[in-house]
Amino acid sequence: MKQTTVNVRELKSRLSHYLRLAKAGESVEITMRGMPIGRIVPTSAPVQDRMEAMALSGLLLWNKRKLKPMAPVARVRGKQTVSGVLVDDRE
Repeated sequence: MKQTTVNVRELKSRLSHYLRLAKAGESVEITMRGMPIGRIVPTSAPVQDRMEAMALSGLLLWNKRKLKPMAPVARVRGKQTVSGVLVDDRE
């Protein structure tokens, strides 16, 4: 995912431009006195790009490997699924 860096003053004067960049799929990092303070990210970005953006911002640690498939933790007797039991329990 492409990333642009902009300071607060520039962002305030050209907000529409940077929102168009985000809409086009680009991430915009906002800085104040050279220090990052925020980020505008597209909401329709693929999961991989969103996870990379979260890793860049320090919200997660990710080695970019896929998880190994795991056996189900819970089983239900009969024809109903675990998710079906959860939905019924919430109602």
